[in-house]
Amino acid sequence: MGLSPATRIIAVLLLILLPAPLIIVIGASFSPRAVLAFPPPGFSWRWYLEFLGSTAWITAFAQSAVIAIVAAVVTTIIAVLAALALDRAPARLRSAAETAILAPLLFPHAAIGIAFLGWLSMLHLNGGFIGVLMAHLILCAPFAYRPIAVSLRQIDRSLTEAATILGAEPRQTLTRVVLPLLRPGIAASLLFSFIISFDEVTVTMFLTGPQFTTLPVSIYTHIHDSADPVVAAISSVLILLTAGLVLLIDRLVGLRIFIDIEEEGRHAPA
Repeated sequence: MGLSPATRIIAVLLLILLPAPLIIVIGASFSPRAVLAFPPPGFSWRWYLEFLGSTAWITAFAQSAVIAIVAAVVTTIIAVLAALALDRAPARLRSAAETAILAPLLFPHAAIGIAFLGWLSMLHLNGGFIGVLMAHLILCAPFAYRPIAVSLRQIDRSLTEAATILGAEPRQTLTRVVLPLLRPGIAASLLFSFIISFDEVTVTMFLTGPQFTTLPVSIYTHIHDSADPVVAAISSVLILLTAGLVLLIDRLVGLRIFIDIEEEGRHAPA
């Protein structure tokens, strides 16, 4: 069945409007003037050079990257273990555990930030790497768990049963059958967790200090004092970084897992 004219018009408008903000940000980053403007009155690499030549910006970028990488790896490992443990658990226990894992999605990030501020202040961990990392681990948990849980449910049980019948020990079945089949979910988990951690600003604002900050917090602080296009240049770099990560995931395991996650969420019981 062909699409109606109205549907085609809406589809074309979406294809135009969705990438429009990204195009505006990238275009504004090449402005030679010290004010955000689109279209830019000229072409200049000035703001990219300012970003790359600034110790403060590069330090914030590096700290965000380290936090995001560690958070992605740790939450993915925990998510794999949790998904495997809950796979054959009783339905009530699995439901309760998954609700706890997904709980950070239910609360406003400002409230989570205040809660972490009080808790980490009691532990004398506020304003440093460990405090921010602990917060990001909890915030990334839902995004790490769901892709792996979806991939695990799609595994044909007959494959693991066949491995057992052929004499494979549980550890061998896990490492040679289950984990290879979980590759798409693990890759999606790493990608989701990295992006969520790297871009997190609301909770992180409560937890950073003079000695440790992240790139999103630095950007938020900067735009209060200046409207120069260096923020647009940094945003353009982050857009390219995200696009590169998505292309890498597509090359390694494909993007079908993202469609499966969306379909499961649509059909999940309320």
